[in-house]
Amino acid sequence: MTGRRFDWPDLLFGVFLIAVAAGTFAATWRLAGGTAADMGPGYMPRAIALVLLGFGLFFAGRGLVRAHAGIERVQLRPILGIGVSVGVFALLIESAGLAAASFAAIVIAAVASRESRFFEVILFGLFVTAGAVLLFVKALALPVAIWPW
Repeated sequence: MTGRRFDWPDLLFGVFLIAVAAGTFAATWRLAGGTAADMGPGYMPRAIALVLLGFGLFFAGRGLVRAHAGIERVQLRPILGIGVSVGVFALLIESAGLAAASFAAIVIAAVASRESRFFEVILFGLFVTAGAVLLFVKALALPVAIWPW
């Protein structure tokens, strides 16, 4: 323990979530809520704000009762790996198709972890790519090209 009485990151995050929920309630107070069977325009924003409020109260309460445990240093490898992976997917989806874009994104995202093993990444990439093609192209019938040709 560092001797600090509060866990300030949790406390401030909780207060932030509570403020976002309060702002959402304030912005949607004139909208009709409706019921779950007959939703009005204010139903979903308020439902999500209620969930945020719950999380905010949880984090704020936890921040008040536990001492600060410290924060790890920021590591660039995971941030860059995931960021580049999303960017490559966005660049390849239209020109190379869903299969190539998904597989490339998975392989690049694997760089984010030092624990990734080549064979497992390739196998996982193939299965997830096949699942994405089956879900989005076959089951949902979205107009997404599977291959570049």
